[in-house]
Amino acid sequence: MSHRLFALIVVVLSGAPLLVQATDAAAIARQGNGKGAPPCMACHGADGAGQAATGNPRLAGLHAAYLRKQLDDFASGARESTVMKPAASALSEDERQALARYYSKLPLPPGLAKPETPMPLADSVGAVLATRGDWSRDVPGCVQCHGPAGVGVGTHFPPLAGQSATYIAAQLKAWQNGARHNDPLQLMQHLAKALSAQEIDAVATWFAAQPLPAKGATP
Repeated sequence: MSHRLFALIVVVLSGAPLLVQATDAAAIARQGNGKGAPPCMACHGADGAGQAATGNPRLAGLHAAYLRKQLDDFASGARESTVMKPAASALSEDERQALARYYSKLPLPPGLAKPETPMPLADSVGAVLATRGDWSRDVPGCVQCHGPAGVGVGTHFPPLAGQSATYIAAQLKAWQNGARHNDPLQLMQHLAKALSAQEIDAVATWFAAQPLPAKGATP
């Protein structure tokens, strides 16, 4: 019997609490897990704000359950991505859960309070679709699910405000062409297919222009 196993047995029999090393999500975010998962900050920024130019999304302040589902879906293939599938697959379940909690607790980056994207006019195509929809095509306003100004609602409807237009448009197009299909009841697939390429860009631009508070979490 090894000394380590013997010591473990002694601790258990003595009733002393066992100390289990917690997953260091902050370390994984900074430097990866050493098992194939790269540093999250390389694409999503040190503060979790994402990178607008490359369409890498904001993670800071998103709901933990939503983040965990996306990581699980990337790992299983329910959500397709040549970058995120190998990264998520290299994470254990505990690591995916720890990262989801870590990013959900990060404060909203102050820069998101004043987006660089100019605010579209109230009667623009993007504003109308986002706030009122087009019921002639059975398209509800996006804010009916994603909350006022796209701040997000609960686990299934993530924030759209605070995300770049590039990212939002890419996701709508992914739902439109079937590359993404991990939404409840296939709601997003139906909505995306009803929109033209110009309307997708307009809606994405409208949400990218919506400010977020510098502090606090999304609803």
